[in-house]
Formats: sequence, structure tokens, C-alpha cells
Amino acid sequence: MVTRPIPVAGFEEFPIELEGNIPRRFESQAARHPDRIAIEAGQQSWTYRTLNESANRIARAILHTQESSDPVALFFAPGFDAIAGILGVLKSGRAWFPMLPGGPSERSHALLMDAGSVLVLTDCDHIEEAATLVGHGTEVVAIECVIGSGNGENLGLDITPDTASNIIYTSGSTGRPKGVVHTHTIVLNNIMVHTNTLYLTCEDRICQAASYTTLAGTSSIFRALLNGATLLPFDTAGQGPASFAHWLIEKRVTVCQIVPTLFRSMIQSSDEAVKFPHMRVLHLGGEPVYRSDVLDYRKRFPNTCCLLHNLGSSEATTIRQYFIDHDTPIDEETVPVGYPVPDREVLLVDETGKSVDLEQVGEIVVRSAYLSPGYWHNPELTAAKFKHDPEDQNKRLYYTGDLGLMLPEGCLVHKGRKDDWIKIRGYGVDLNEVEAALRSHKAIRDAVVVDRKDKSGKSRLAAYFTSLTDQGPTAPTAHELRKCLGNVLADYMIPSVFVRMEVLPLTATGKLDRKALPEPDQKRPELSALYSRPRNETEQILVQIWEEVLDVSPIGINDDFFDLGGHSLSATQVISQVIKRFQLEIPLQSLFQSPTIAEMAAVITEHQGKMLDESQLATILDELATLSDAEAHRLVCEINSTITKK
Repeated sequence: MVTRPIPVAGFEEFPIELEGNIPRRFESQAARHPDRIAIEAGQQSWTYRTLNESANRIARAILHTQESSDPVALFFAPGFDAIAGILGVLKSGRAWFPMLPGGPSERSHALLMDAGSVLVLTDCDHIEEAATLVGHGTEVVAIECVIGSGNGENLGLDITPDTASNIIYTSGSTGRPKGVVHTHTIVLNNIMVHTNTLYLTCEDRICQAASYTTLAGTSSIFRALLNGATLLPFDTAGQGPASFAHWLIEKRVTVCQIVPTLFRSMIQSSDEAVKFPHMRVLHLGGEPVYRSDVLDYRKRFPNTCCLLHNLGSSEATTIRQYFIDHDTPIDEETVPVGYPVPDREVLLVDETGKSVDLEQVGEIVVRSAYLSPGYWHNPELTAAKFKHDPEDQNKRLYYTGDLGLMLPEGCLVHKGRKDDWIKIRGYGVDLNEVEAALRSHKAIRDAVVVDRKDKSGKSRLAAYFTSLTDQGPTAPTAHELRKCLGNVLADYMIPSVFVRMEVLPLTATGKLDRKALPEPDQKRPELSALYSRPRNETEQILVQIWEEVLDVSPIGINDDFFDLGGHSLSATQVISQVIKRFQLEIPLQSLFQSPTIAEMAAVITEHQGKMLDESQLATILDELATLSDAEAHRLVCEINSTITKK
């Protein structure tokens, strides 16, 4: 049985036949609820009448300023002016795109150039900064000059449904931002899905925690304003997660969409006694959701509150939804992204474009009549990601680059981005699977795993985590984490490096900022064993060899090879150096089964006097050089298994 939110009194279904354009839908809500609060921020509020009239004045100012059809740039901090600017641009028949003050000036300038905008709307606080970004022929207008007076009546322009409404810029793999185009129909269809599945009404108080530069941010805005509800913007970048929990309670927020990373930070930074009695929909999207998140939701949120996890993208908006209540069974560490939404079908295909079977991983392809037209001024990328549907001329296919697995009952499991699958010593590894396994450790609050190159340029996994107690002896050691992961993951999937952090870095939109994760240093990790210096020349030589191969210093004689980040290939490199240095006739199996310097030194001492001649030395070194990683893996597998179970 699929869980759904509890229906709300007064709910009216968003019409399946869309209302033509966004201003028309908003104006109908303003006419029905003129004195209802549309936006509330701080100690200020605007009614629907005030917001509608302000937007109408902005629209007239735009039409009076220019006859251009190019997109209008909005340069505002979150708040009243930004939202009035969005509606004003839409009422003028133009599309808008956002730029945030205080951001990298080069990127803002690049967005202006790419969009071809000749008009920037801003406010008096940011007009000087905006002026430094524009080129010749681009006009900058402060919104305060137009919203206070003038004709506030609706314009009634004939805006067709397929008119561009806005451009959402996302980071491109080439370094050039890509602008995803939305139309009025796409926005209305997306809000129809939200309204009808979340039972949104004019009584809702909807949080906008995400920036209006993102799909999540714009969706929150229109969820509220196209349903007569109250919108409550919150500046997560400026105010931080610590105050967010109390703000949600104080403002009696009923619907909140945030990324899971921000949710975990909010839970971690607030006392366990803090509850959210007014919340009825907690929406976590944009990142994986884990069992631990569901447990936190059940501790803090009432039985009348539903948890929504979804899969979406700027190009296809909402793709799948998974609703959870206090009784929904969660069988896996990673929560699925769920079941179909209206007007969108999910296909899973292999690299040749053929459909994969149930419970097989394939690329997620979305079939719909409500996809983005494509990327602004980028026909090559549009042609690569969007295809015509051979079965229905009214629909298209969007190749998401995400991987998924379909369960027999029709529930979709997200398996990460194609880019999140990397090769480690010849084996394919899903980084999301490793992250989920890490989060299953009782002492870990949050974790992320990334590909970091070692000094030879080979891939290795680096895990960054926060513990439930940021400082102190209860934080898990590398040995404890390896033991935990060794119970559920293959050894090649276990990270070589574990980095404990007080907090994981976030982007301005509240998502995990992988680019801001520090490079792992070469210091000895936190281990269960105390550091012990070498006691003799043999151990000193071995320390030098291990430190050179593992790129870790200092290494103690009782430190476990695998806890230091060692694996089968590096074990082969160590043993090759040992044979070269000592030139003793030692069974390779004995060396492979010596996980500490003390034990390896004991094996070497035991074979003193059994010298190799040059021919024997060359034969053994050649044997080691040609040893495949799979063969080396087989040799160390038994001892590694023993260590992780200790």
C-alpha cells in the first residue's frame, strides 16, 4: 500500500486542464484571497493584494523600459522584492533568471552574457554591485523606483502556455553553466502535481528554504502563491541550520522542503526535546535519504506529518515520489525515490538504449509531454539529452544521467549518478552504496565518499564523516569503521582514508559541497592501537617502506596495514620492496599474512640467513610484478577477513 499525506479540509484539486499561464493562476488566487498574507518574512508581511499590485507595476515598468524579449535578470537577496520581481517579469510576458548578490562576479557576468539579458532588476542595496556586472547597453533598474506607485491593475496580456517563464542555471561539466528553460505549462504542471499529491490549500504556511536560483526554491514559491497559501522565505546561508528548527516552530510552518544534509544539520544542532507540531509535510529531496533520516523524522515530527522523498531534476521537474509515515516499513539503508507521478513515465535503459529487466540497474529516462524545451543557447547539449519519443509525437525522452533499479511492485530505487560509479582496482563501485553503509554505523551522523587520487594517480576512496559526538573518544576509529564496512561491503569498496569533520561543508543552497571537502593529509589516522616506535633496524626499514607505499606518516609497528589504507595492490608493492631490501628466501604467503610491521619483522627475523641469489631474487620480483590485483586480493582476503572480525 502506497502511503499518502492525510487529506486536508478545504482542499481543491488543481485543475488537470492547466490555466494557461502563471499570472492568470496567481491573479485568480489574489482575487479570491486579497487580504490573506502572501509573504511573511521577519516582522513584515505582504497581502496578496499588495503583492499582485506591486508585480503589476513592475511589469508595466519593464514594458515601458524596453521592447526586448530577452530574459530579465533578477539580482536580489531572498525576500519580498525577489518574489515581486519574479511575478512582475512573468506578467510582462518575459522570462526571468536569478543571480545572487555576493556571489562570484565572473559567474554572474557569464550568466548575463549567456542569457543575452539587457535588463537587470535589483534593489537599492545591490544596485552598485549589479552595475559592475553589466556590459554596454544593459540597463539596471532598482525595484523601489516602481513598486510604490503607478497603475496596479492586472495587465491581462495574452501569454501562451509554451512561452518561456524562467531559466534555471546549473553547473555544467565543461565549466560553462547550462541554462534549463522552463515554460508556463511546465511550471503549472509541476505545481499541479505538488498541489494534488500534498493536498495544498490556502491555509498552508509553506517554507522557502532553498534559493530561488534552484528548482526547489521556485517550486516552494509557486506551491504557495498559486494556491493562496502563505510563503515564508528563510535565508539558510545567512542564518544557518541552528536557528532553522526554532524558526519553523515559531512560524508554524506546515510544508517544508529542504535537502537531507540541511535536515541532518538542523536535527543535530537542536535539542531532542524540539518538536515540530504544525508540520504536515516534510519534503526531503535533492540528495539520498537514509533510514537514519526516517528515524529522526519519527522522533521529532507528529503522526499527522508525512515524509516525502522524491526524485526530480531541473529538466523534468518531479519524476517520482515516495511518501513515508510513522508506520511505513523501511527495509534498506537507502530510501527509494518511489512511485509514478502524473504525466511522467520512467524507463530504465542500458548503454545501448535497450530496456533493462526488473531489479537491474539502468539509466533513468523520463518520457513526458512536460519536459524542458532544452538548454538556453545550447542546441548540442539539448540534442544529446533530449530525444523525440518514437511512440508518441507529443512526448519526448530526457536522459537524466541518473541510475535506477525498478522493484517488482513498481517502486524506483535511485542508484546515484553515472558519474558516481567509479573503478577501484578494476572493480565498479557505487559511492552511494558505500555512503549508506557508513551511515549504518551507530556513531555516524552523516557521511560522504569521494574519489581521491593517490600520489601515483590511481583512484582511492576517501570517506568524510561527522560523528554523533564531534569530539572525544566515542568517535569511531578507522579500525572500527573498517570492521563495520567489512560486514556488508566487498573489501575493494572500503575507503582507504577516513576523515572525521565537525561539519560537512554545504553550498549556498544547503546541499553537500563535495568540492569543498579537504584533501586527506598524510597523517596517521585515528586507530585503536597506540602509536609505537620501531625498536630495531628491521622495523625501522619496514616503517620507511610502508610510509613510502601508503603515503602515511608516522606509522607505528602495531598499526594494521588495512587500517592505514592498504589494499591488495599496495600489499604487493610493500612485499616487493621488502624482498628487494632484505633479499631473503621468505614464503610470500607469510609476508602477505603479516598485517603489522611487528609481525612482518618477526617473519624476516625468522628467515635470517636464507639469502637469495640474484637469479632467485629476479624470479620472485618478476612473480610479484606480474601478480594481478585479483590474485593479490585472493592472497590477502583471508587475513583481511580475520582482521575486520577482531
